[in-house]
Amino acid sequence: MATSAYPPGKTFFDTLKQSFVDVPVDKTKDDAVSTTEFLAAAESLVTLFDVLGSAAFTPVKSDMTGNIRKIRERQLAAPADSETLQELVVNELKTKKHVATEGLLWLTRGLDFTAQALRHNLANSSDELSTSFRASYANTLKPHHSMFVKPIFSAAMSATPYRKDFYAKLGEDVEVVKTELERWLEALEMVVGVLKEFLARKEAKW
Repeated sequence: MATSAYPPGKTFFDTLKQSFVDVPVDKTKDDAVSTTEFLAAAESLVTLFDVLGSAAFTPVKSDMTGNIRKIRERQLAAPADSETLQELVVNELKTKKHVATEGLLWLTRGLDFTAQALRHNLANSSDELSTSFRASYANTLKPHHSMFVKPIFSAAMSATPYRKDFYAKLGEDVEVVKTELERWLEALEMVVGVLKEFLARKEAKW
């Protein structure tokens, strides 16, 4: 498959407006995640579902985009209280509201779903994407989905492209693609881990 979408030696990851690799996480402040860069990186991640190329992923994409919007609206409403995601959550909950906090919870689950699917696929070179996405869905989103939502997401899992076609869409040189994917994925997994730990705390509950 031709991949003229990118210059020689470049990949899908070079097209991202913001990479998770460049999202500031302040280790000196309890792993505080910078809100602006995080939201931009999450928006960039959503474009990966365009690479997957199926209309079946539209609900997945719209769900994540909707949650990004909820967080950004809170950030715009109270910028001084929302410089990091942790500050945004704690300060929103003080107002007795939890729209953005709930949005972050669901967005984190969506990011975790994406990360686990890609990690599984990288680690199991003979597995098709559909296998990896199904395994990830069972681990992440499925336990939280209603009986009405599950079939919609299951349809998306079945509509993934063949493994070889997916990696070809990410760039011409498969080894370069895998190196860049690994780098981006490690950063995504780190941020997801930080957020899952924070959202499990009492201070993030409503």
